[in-house]
Amino acid sequence: MPKVVDHEDRRQRLAEAVWELTLREGLEGVTLRKVAAEAGVSMGQVQHYHSSREDMVRDAVARAMAALNARIEASVKAAAAGEGAGPEMILRECLYAMLGRDEEGARLLRLSVAVLGRSISDPAMTLVLAPGDGELLDFTAGLIVGARAERGTQVAGDPRIDADICWAVASGLGVDVALGMRTVAQAEGVLGYHLEGVLGRG
Repeated sequence: MPKVVDHEDRRQRLAEAVWELTLREGLEGVTLRKVAAEAGVSMGQVQHYHSSREDMVRDAVARAMAALNARIEASVKAAAAGEGAGPEMILRECLYAMLGRDEEGARLLRLSVAVLGRSISDPAMTLVLAPGDGELLDFTAGLIVGARAERGTQVAGDPRIDADICWAVASGLGVDVALGMRTVAQAEGVLGYHLEGVLGRG
């Protein structure tokens, strides 16, 4: 019987090797040969899945961003399932997930920072790092509206623009945490202060 090969598992294993090399040596330290050694596979296996270094790096970065987004979605679902969950609680969990509050979240944030410079000269990388998710902004705007209603506040302004600003603030704070410029607690304090202004006081 022929051996069943899990191609997705192999691709993820190679992506993990790219992540580790990038965090240790920067993107310039990532080569097909080094990735093969890091993953414990042959060069032939790496080249079977990736035609070039660029293809391999883009796939790895896309997987990292997907993993980060999945963590945000998981935080939202967990908050929504909690006792007494409301729009504000879900909103906070959604945004705070960008701050790398645990080891894996921090690792993914550090990786995103490590590849930011590449996006300047690589349009494909820019799309991976900043997909401009309109659905996410609509969802967040809905949470802001719901949280304001929950508090009984009336705040002037466009909730979708407020949502956009909230994500910009959370992303910027996440970068600060990844670079060691702020602690997670400091970032949470700044984000919490910003949200108070967005939601208003009842």
